[in-house]
Amino acid sequence: MKSLADIRHLILDMDGVLYRGSEPMPRLKEFFDFLRERRIPFMLVTNNATRTQQERSGQLAAMGAQVAPSEILTSGQAAAQYLLLEFPAGTRVHVFGMPALTQAIKEAGFVVADEDVKVVVASVNREVSFDKIRRASDLLRGGARFIATNLDPNIPSEDGFLPGSGAMVAMLAAASEREPTSVGKPEPILYELAMARMGARPETTAAVGDRVATDIVGGKRAGVMTICVLSGASGRAEAEKAGADFIFADIGALLDVWRKDASEL
Repeated sequence: MKSLADIRHLILDMDGVLYRGSEPMPRLKEFFDFLRERRIPFMLVTNNATRTQQERSGQLAAMGAQVAPSEILTSGQAAAQYLLLEFPAGTRVHVFGMPALTQAIKEAGFVVADEDVKVVVASVNREVSFDKIRRASDLLRGGARFIATNLDPNIPSEDGFLPGSGAMVAMLAAASEREPTSVGKPEPILYELAMARMGARPETTAAVGDRVATDIVGGKRAGVMTICVLSGASGRAEAEKAGADFIFADIGALLDVWRKDASEL
């Protein structure tokens, strides 16, 4: 029988797990204090590519949780790593997304451009316009590869669910009649990159998430223990049907049981 006490490395989703929009989940700081005290390395792994690791670190610091940028991995970084497997540095890439995604692509050595490109990388774009949609779809129709950071249809916030990368990628797919390759969860690449950074093994690693279709399914594909919290996108019935190893109301409830299991060793 699996036990929380067996966890040696932890992969955490962010939106809907640690916070909802600008509102931290209850006991957020206490949860990270526990991980530090137990010397459990962790990586925050998010499909959301709208902010850089530095911005995410600052966001969490404002909520009372100290997390280094190096402990955060976004789907934008994963997309850049995926491109490096397929194309040489210096390849021209069109970015349909926010500045954080553009930065990740540039830092990987690619040239961000609006014409004569080999690839279009798409994600959430909060400054979307008809001209931007037309440009990206024209490039795709012209033969550019279509890469999506993720296919999440929406993003949980304190104001409800906001349009996600999947909604915008679907729009580009319809306009260009091209299907994308997604690198975000539930594809296992984010988990594999996170474990590589921590020097972790799947059998002693757990993944915490709120969205079954991405976090839990992705964790299972990566071979790690899966923990679903009900503070974001998915409900208990969905988590049970997917076979999540543990289900908790939120990270506070997870903390209480984990602390109890650890104390009984």
